[in-house]
Amino acid sequence: MKKTYIPLVAIMASVMIDACAPKTPVTRKDNTVDDYFGTKVADPYRWLEDDASQETAQWVETQNHVTDYYLKRLPTRKKLLARLKDVVNYEKVGVPSHKNNGKWYFYRNDGLQNQSVLYEMDTPDSEPRVFLDPNTLSQDGTVALKGCYFSNDCKYMAYTISRSGSDWEEIFVMDVKSGKLLKDHIEWAKFTDAAWYKDGFYYSAYDRPTDEHAYSGKNENHKIYYHKIGTSQDEDVLFYQNPDEPLRFYQATVNEQETMLFLYEDGSDIGNNLYVMDLRTDPAKRKFVQMTKDMKNMCYLMETDGDKIYLYTNVDAPLNKLVVADINNPTVWKDVIPEGTSVLDEVTFIAQDFIIALYSQDAATHAYLYDRNDGRMVEELHLPGVGSASFATKINEPWCYYSYSSFTTPGTIYFWNIETGQSTVYKQPKTPFDLSDYETVQVFFNSKDGTKIPMFLTYRKGIKLDGSNPVYLYGYGGFNISLSPSFSSSRIPFLEAGGIYAQVNLRGGGEYGEAWHMAGTKMQKQNVFDDFISAAEWLIEKGFTSPSKLAIVGGSNGGLLVGACMTQRPDLFAVAIPQVGVMDMLRYHKFTIGWNWAPDYGTSQDSEEMFRYLYSYSPLHNLKPGTVYPATLVTTADHDDRVVPAHSFKFAATLQECNAGPKPQLIRIDTKAGHGGGKPLDKVLEEQADIYAFIMEYTGMRLK
Repeated sequence: MKKTYIPLVAIMASVMIDACAPKTPVTRKDNTVDDYFGTKVADPYRWLEDDASQETAQWVETQNHVTDYYLKRLPTRKKLLARLKDVVNYEKVGVPSHKNNGKWYFYRNDGLQNQSVLYEMDTPDSEPRVFLDPNTLSQDGTVALKGCYFSNDCKYMAYTISRSGSDWEEIFVMDVKSGKLLKDHIEWAKFTDAAWYKDGFYYSAYDRPTDEHAYSGKNENHKIYYHKIGTSQDEDVLFYQNPDEPLRFYQATVNEQETMLFLYEDGSDIGNNLYVMDLRTDPAKRKFVQMTKDMKNMCYLMETDGDKIYLYTNVDAPLNKLVVADINNPTVWKDVIPEGTSVLDEVTFIAQDFIIALYSQDAATHAYLYDRNDGRMVEELHLPGVGSASFATKINEPWCYYSYSSFTTPGTIYFWNIETGQSTVYKQPKTPFDLSDYETVQVFFNSKDGTKIPMFLTYRKGIKLDGSNPVYLYGYGGFNISLSPSFSSSRIPFLEAGGIYAQVNLRGGGEYGEAWHMAGTKMQKQNVFDDFISAAEWLIEKGFTSPSKLAIVGGSNGGLLVGACMTQRPDLFAVAIPQVGVMDMLRYHKFTIGWNWAPDYGTSQDSEEMFRYLYSYSPLHNLKPGTVYPATLVTTADHDDRVVPAHSFKFAATLQECNAGPKPQLIRIDTKAGHGGGKPLDKVLEEQADIYAFIMEYTGMRLK
């Protein structure tokens, strides 16, 4: 059938359409209509959900052809990509980890490597040697190392990989001493680690997909298997399954002494269940004891010591606490670090009798040393500034290493000794840029309902508040995830060109505990969008920027955020970048693990009230014909099996149909890539160059 074409909307003069410019085709519409509680909802681009069809593949190819043409001709893109390669080209080192074989392991990237390399050292100061280099696993860097799991005697290490950014994982095993790869190979694992016990390990997997929709089909019936070293996967023993609850995740973990096995169950509510099994008992009599009552609260194992089990939980503690139980009576808990006035984010054990507790205070990390015998706070561990920190410790060692970073401080590794109380720099990056002329401030503003919302702003010192500054406004607001200060070299060219990076701590996140999270879920999800819109309005009111200079960016749940805000307030933003976003709120739960998001979102089948609420903000369903939308670059990837690309496909097709303004509405569909995790550096830099060049073009910026 002959295709009909219409011209792409005109874009700014600096990227003039020429005679050879490709034209965006009209996306075919069909007559698909769904009935939700008596309301008819058209879904004319439903056919784009079929990721295995030739027609969808042709649509992707055509859209990418148009998008590539215009992105490659943006005047700043080539120079921007070169600058991005310059600023990322420095050595980055991770926190070293001390294993039971006496060796030390850490990740390092020399600057431009697609994937970071795992190194081994005899001591923290000895010459490192390559232990596992994931860059050798594929020519293009699209095979990523997801996790490394040493057996407790350090004889073996199991490691998981993903291909092309997919959530599907494969497990391999290597001999630690020789570095040789064993014949053990496991496929179709997902959301798993390798929990070692005796001469094998437990892992989690789904049944092998039976059709071509391995990357979009609904994932059901998660199972736990036991794999014995030296055997094939088809000999693995099914250890646990729960066919009565097909839409839940299951994962096993074993403590280092191999005396206790823990089972996690989650997926149907905002928390999880935790079970424990005593491995010292007669195998024929072993059974799980349920440690938690329901899945409305979270509970995670932190450490075991003899018969003691230390748990991190928010049971009766919305700001979280640390408790201890006994394997002989695991349902009776005693507070070790009670709930405080700030959110307890992380705990690590050190020097046998002490705990390092990390708290989030207005979204930044504060560290304290506690005595775990009496729960007494001993002292605050003063961090280098307002930023984020993470500690790596062992329960019997009197020292540790920790990482620290901020918006203007690249990741730096410190050594801390409990006996001296002193922190010293262990590894500090030598960067090819200077950030001394930049600063970060934290501001607070009122959202639509009067709730005080925090926001970090990073910019060049001495900035003028005349409304002329381009702003990159970023948020997430969901799933109890906190946005803490972090460093990204990709922001540097934007800051150098006079831009402001703004990061908002929206409701729905975990910055202020469970109440803050719940205030941005289900029938309160609009609070998240109101917070983000209010942030934009505050920035304009205070003279930081203006609507013609404001870009909004977010990924995954943050892509939903951008999609909702650009449809609710298209007048407020110059640019919108919804990345791998959840755009169809009526059908999200029908793909891969979308059902797992229902505790935060609710679903269109829950009730008529819930359907109508979702319908009221679903980005796909709130695009209006004849509306002038911001310049929009939708991004997704062909192997995204978390938020399937059909969300972005249908949103982009509808946006192109509805837009009445002069700015472009493009979709960038990456290949051999997924939701974002494990993406090789080459692809990351290409994507960032496209995004920043697009933002700069439609906020009137030029590189200096």
